[in-house]
Amino acid sequence: MKELIHSLKGDKVIWAFVALLALFSFMPVFSASSNLAYMRHGSGNALTYLLKHGAQILVGFFILYKVHKVPYHYFRTISRLLLPVVWLLLIYTLLKGTVIEGANASRWIQIPFIGITFQTSTLASIVLYVFVARYLSKKRETPITFQNSLWELWLPVFITIILILPANLSTAALIFSMVMMLAFIGKYPLKYIGIIIGAGIIGLVFFILVAKAFPSAFPNRVDTWIARIDNFTSDKPDEDDYQIEKAKIAIASGGVYGLGPGKSVQKNFLPQSSSDFIYAIIVEEYGLFGGLLVLGMYLLLLFRFVVAAHKANSLFGKLVVIGLGFPIIFQAMTNMAVAVELLPVTGQTLPLISSGGSSIWMTCIALGIILSVTKKDEEIAEEQAEKQKREDALQKLIDKQLQEDEAEEQEDFSIEDAANPLEPILKRS
Repeated sequence: MKELIHSLKGDKVIWAFVALLALFSFMPVFSASSNLAYMRHGSGNALTYLLKHGAQILVGFFILYKVHKVPYHYFRTISRLLLPVVWLLLIYTLLKGTVIEGANASRWIQIPFIGITFQTSTLASIVLYVFVARYLSKKRETPITFQNSLWELWLPVFITIILILPANLSTAALIFSMVMMLAFIGKYPLKYIGIIIGAGIIGLVFFILVAKAFPSAFPNRVDTWIARIDNFTSDKPDEDDYQIEKAKIAIASGGVYGLGPGKSVQKNFLPQSSSDFIYAIIVEEYGLFGGLLVLGMYLLLLFRFVVAAHKANSLFGKLVVIGLGFPIIFQAMTNMAVAVELLPVTGQTLPLISSGGSSIWMTCIALGIILSVTKKDEEIAEEQAEKQKREDALQKLIDKQLQEDEAEEQEDFSIEDAANPLEPILKRS
């Protein structure tokens, strides 16, 4: 175990928080999955789901370990190479999609021969954030012109968002917000940021108008998220209201101390209780203290991301930590806000806690890249410490040699020659 811990490089505090969140996830997932087990198998035994979640966590940590070993500057080139591949995957997802247990899941595709479903927008967001960080760090030394950045930066950004938007509004909005934040932190000119935000709003309004005018042209989830926004701003009852009401009942039932682990009642009525609405189950079982504890862990992880970004020795490293770390926290806050009806239903999971293999694995990839940045700083610090040790050892050797030389010189001068050096001349005379 000690050897394994020593092999983990990078920020140990981030490692600790990630491990704590993953370990904590077993309890609410096991409890919330009993409803799924009862409906599908009639037994109510959620052990299968617990083992499946454990396997997904183990695979996720294996991915995390392998990714954090890769030098983070390699991801500059990787992001450029993967972006066209991601576009092809998004196009395939938009056209093909898949059906999971009879429900339309146009955000997902199924990996052939393995049967694992995969949400391509999560991979697209990671690649895009690294791509934006690469551009902003590369252009820091030269003045940025809007015309050049329009083709080199914003065209790839808008292509990615447009391919995600019809099937997943919340993810598209999250990606756009995080890219704007990266541009601001990367000191992209504010007047250009204003133009891009304005263009994004106009494009979204135009897309909504087209989707309403030609609903058959967008057969995926456009009608779903338009209806969610309409219902959130009105009092019309629908399926989302049912989910929110059950989530609010679960939160209210938990009180301060909670009903206790595994004693949730609303998990039997709340759809997606082990994924999208798992935070409501956590509060119901562990009370206000449990809910605040989970919230506090995400906030502390956010603080650690800020520290890691501050310590990064390059602008690219700083932007990568911010671009990959902040969306994880923002997604967690969005999930919690949906549970208390501060936001309409978005389908965003609670990172590292909700069940779901692909969401866990994509989060682990992002965390692995962040830890790769902190590992580089750690390696530099170790190299500097080792260099200082070598310099100190060399200085000690030099000082020792100087002391020995001084001692020998003092010894030579202290010896008196009894013979007179002028004696041979005196004898001749």
